[in-house]
Amino acid sequence: MNTIIVISVLPIVLLYLGLYKMQKALLPVTVVGLLAALGLAIAQWNTGAVPEYHGMILFNNFSVIFSSVAIISTLLILLLAKDYFEKISNHVAEYYAIILFSLVGMIVMVSYYNLTMLFIGIEIMSVSLYILAGIKKNDFASNEAALKYFLMGAFSTGFLLFGVTLIYGSTGSFGLEAIQTWVLDHAVVAPMLCAGIVLVIVGLCFKVGVAPFHFWVPDVYEGSPSLITAFMSTVSKIASFAAFLRLFSTCFPVLSNIWAPALIVIAIITLFIGNITALYQQTFKRMLAYSSVSHAGYLLFAILALGASSTNTIFVYGTAYSIATITAFGALILVQQETGSDSFDSFNGLGKKNPFLALVLTIAMLSLAGIPLTAGFIGKFFAFNMVLGKMHIALAIVAVINAIISIFYYFRVIVAMYFRGTEREQIVVSPYYVFVLGFTALATIVIGVYPQLISGLI
Repeated sequence: MNTIIVISVLPIVLLYLGLYKMQKALLPVTVVGLLAALGLAIAQWNTGAVPEYHGMILFNNFSVIFSSVAIISTLLILLLAKDYFEKISNHVAEYYAIILFSLVGMIVMVSYYNLTMLFIGIEIMSVSLYILAGIKKNDFASNEAALKYFLMGAFSTGFLLFGVTLIYGSTGSFGLEAIQTWVLDHAVVAPMLCAGIVLVIVGLCFKVGVAPFHFWVPDVYEGSPSLITAFMSTVSKIASFAAFLRLFSTCFPVLSNIWAPALIVIAIITLFIGNITALYQQTFKRMLAYSSVSHAGYLLFAILALGASSTNTIFVYGTAYSIATITAFGALILVQQETGSDSFDSFNGLGKKNPFLALVLTIAMLSLAGIPLTAGFIGKFFAFNMVLGKMHIALAIVAVINAIISIFYYFRVIVAMYFRGTEREQIVVSPYYVFVLGFTALATIVIGVYPQLISGLI
């Protein structure tokens, strides 16, 4: 709980700093606050946690590990924000504050032990993201992104709440432990409970952006400011999957024969729609949006194959995906600022003029494609191993086919950087970008070579 308190107080402090025009203090205070929150989260590791606040919150190792990923990813993104926000707004404190408020919701989502807290966490995260998507008030694309995100988010919340209501009506409780006990004690499953589970799946599938509930993703990702898109596609996605996993691994593993077939179909559709559609995109940012959809399909494997290694799979895959995506968006921001475009042609000749930027982006693309010796390969290996362990051979074959398809659009960027020449100016890379992109690229290689550094934490 101390982690949530620190991150909740931090944006209020930042707003006061912005009010008194202390812009230079925003980033240092944010970094110190997030490091303090990270330390408080790690301090709860292996403490024998029990549900707190009348069973509403549970801070166990599961919460600690996903809270840590969320905090570290947010910290890296905000380091990139130092130059980015100052170029698009005079109200930088508001950007920092709303991102941190969203992070509070994400921490609640990975720590809930009651369905009411899940809803509260999702709404704190979502409302903040609606604002962030449309925070460039004079940009039509940003306004459109915010409106679409808000409408689709409200629509999905209705499904989620209706599902939670039916689960409560069947089991008589919002608490995960009580729901688990009821399910284990009743051999015959009530139709109302089945309907509730289906509606909750629909609501959560909207939040994680899997097909056919993904239609908001490309437009929202494309219209939002690039750094906000990086935050949406990494931190919010991993928190949403962690929340998804906690609910189904705790309450409904014995009912997998009811909901698993639907998730198998959703995973297959997601993989094909995400990867095939990404092939036809003409801009890097929109390609990353459909790439995000396809990766959500791989992350669904851990939900399907509930077991002791599901948490480890989402953690490893989520970590690999997050650091590679942050690298990709960091490079995109610099290229976009120089060329004014996010088309693939804007990356032409980057390998000659900016070898560092081209190198880190190449590592990110290789990782997202799942090439060996990168963290992305380890993540995909864990995901494929999960479905093979549950004897979903056909699903594993579909996943391999889609992994091969993804190579074509990821390598499109690499080809543009190294094999297509153009007259371009050298991009100035600030020390913050050098640190973040260097760190994420190095982490991608280190995890790919020594996966045991993170794979055995849970």
